[in-house]
Amino acid sequence: MDHRHTAQGEANAQRAAWMRVLALADPAMLDGAFGSLGGLPTHQMLRPAQTGMAMVRARSGGTGGRFNLGEMTVTRCAVSLDNGVVGIAYVQGRSLRHAEQAAVADALLQLPDWHDTVQAQLIEPLARDRAGRVESQARVAAQTKVEFFTMVRGED
Repeated sequence: MDHRHTAQGEANAQRAAWMRVLALADPAMLDGAFGSLGGLPTHQMLRPAQTGMAMVRARSGGTGGRFNLGEMTVTRCAVSLDNGVVGIAYVQGRSLRHAEQAAVADALLQLPDWHDTVQAQLIEPLARDRAGRVESQARVAAQTKVEFFTMVRGED
């Protein structure tokens, strides 16, 4: 196996992970954490944040045939930093600010000078917040769990 392909695959996986964190972030928490980054490099809009619809596809039983589940609102944005690094974002809902901040963060995370700072001040806190929200939802769901059982009827 070619070492370049392995390294590129690793870089793609890391980028996909931080893009997922940014897309699933609570917009208010992202806004607060984003503001704490300080003086950011300037960026230009390649594709200003815009809202549209995307078709959600699913599989029967998770592995069966695909079918169209329905549409959802998605906002996308693409930015370019002055050095030419491009950041993109797709987020659920209509928050133009969330999409733009996520795109800028994506671009910054690709820069060695910014990567560790953005990772520590933005991605890690957002990932912890998301994990906490998921855990809280799981606890609430577990409280409403109902167990069914079948009684055997005596036959005479």
